[in-house]
Amino acid sequence: MSASNNLIESTDLALFTDFYQLTMVQAYWEEGLQDKAVFDLFVRRLPEGRHYLLAAGLEDALEFLQNVRFDEDAIRYLDSLGTFSSRFLRALRDFRFQGDVYAVAEGTPVFADEPIVEVEAPIAQAQLVETFLMNQIHFQTLMASKAARVVEAARGRTLVDFGTRRMHGTDAALKAARAFHIAGVDATSNVAAGRRLDIPVSGTMAHSYIQAHDDEYSAFKAFCGVHPETILLVDTYDTLQGVRHVVRLAGELGEDFKVRGIRLDSGDLAELARQSRAILDRAGLQQVEIFASSSLDEQSIKELLDSGAPIDGFGVGTRMGVSADAPYLDIAYKLVGYAGKGRIKLSTSKKHLPSRKQVYRLEKGGKASYDVLALQEESSPGRPLLQPVMKSGRRLDSASPTLRDCRLRARGEIERLPARLRSLDALAEPYEVRVSDALKEARDALQQELEQKQHRHLPT
Repeated sequence: MSASNNLIESTDLALFTDFYQLTMVQAYWEEGLQDKAVFDLFVRRLPEGRHYLLAAGLEDALEFLQNVRFDEDAIRYLDSLGTFSSRFLRALRDFRFQGDVYAVAEGTPVFADEPIVEVEAPIAQAQLVETFLMNQIHFQTLMASKAARVVEAARGRTLVDFGTRRMHGTDAALKAARAFHIAGVDATSNVAAGRRLDIPVSGTMAHSYIQAHDDEYSAFKAFCGVHPETILLVDTYDTLQGVRHVVRLAGELGEDFKVRGIRLDSGDLAELARQSRAILDRAGLQQVEIFASSSLDEQSIKELLDSGAPIDGFGVGTRMGVSADAPYLDIAYKLVGYAGKGRIKLSTSKKHLPSRKQVYRLEKGGKASYDVLALQEESSPGRPLLQPVMKSGRRLDSASPTLRDCRLRARGEIERLPARLRSLDALAEPYEVRVSDALKEARDALQQELEQKQHRHLPT
């Protein structure tokens, strides 16, 4: 990658890893540790205010696993670090991920401690891919989870992603647009995302266009001459006067007036929407919709609609684009099995459950009632959420849904949640995730065994 190009390329993805992953992989290789390992990718606890998370990012994770390679430039760079032996670097040239992957489908609500992705592969392979998998699943799940709340707040009104310019980089903006669309956001202002992902694109105009003209009315008239079915931004100078200019334009153009709406981008949006609606309606322009933007999130949208503000759609930018109230998840990728035996940590506040697992969702009356986290070999009532998506390093045909499929799944799965989980209000009782007796027994037995070993090696 040239110094002038900071966009990551596909040939760099093998190096998109933490340095210690490579040093561990070399140690595994030198020691001859190559038995199968099981790693769980999960979130330890939900952020405050989140009642569920919406799984996303699997598409990019599987694409990476199927295609990750170390090319000669990558090998030369690693050699220049002076850390890795030539024998190990030769082995990296032949690196291929050949493991099995089980995952929750994108667009599925998940809860704390439930595996979103489970990787079973020779330990070096499973270890090396940790950084990329965490990066993709973390960010896209975070974005989809935030957007699901915004969609809930909007109550079926049009939502457009306006966040590209303030997101944390170009890759983030593309991946976020995808995650938002899965969660139910209708369109994006990001043209690259529209092209690459086939998401509807939408936009209005900026204040600079208005300012570039001698007066607001002239700007409106000129823009409509180029884009008749537009949404006009009315708050550059005086919002209500801007609305009156729209009315004047409608009178002048007559049947040629095709403006779809106005956009409010500052001030008391609820009151301005009410007054704007009255002005438009008196002029017989009931078909002209009101679109609002300006530092919106789920709470402000809820407040606007609770107040009865006659707003038909929202442009949501920064606060959704960076998940401002909860900018990260406590996500982890932990070894839960190696060489046919369960593995756990005993670290304070970071313990986890051993072995391959299955998550069962039990429903009553068409609504999720509780989940059961069980050992993979257990049978349990309910709907199993973890499904095979990759076998021996090859993606399964059944694990190739379209973006539209993921979006439809998310809509259906969210509708199956109890109303209290979809609420934006504080939750008195979190959704219940039960741990099966067999999984508890496996954890407790491993903990006892490890504690005994630790004491056995203490100096006397």
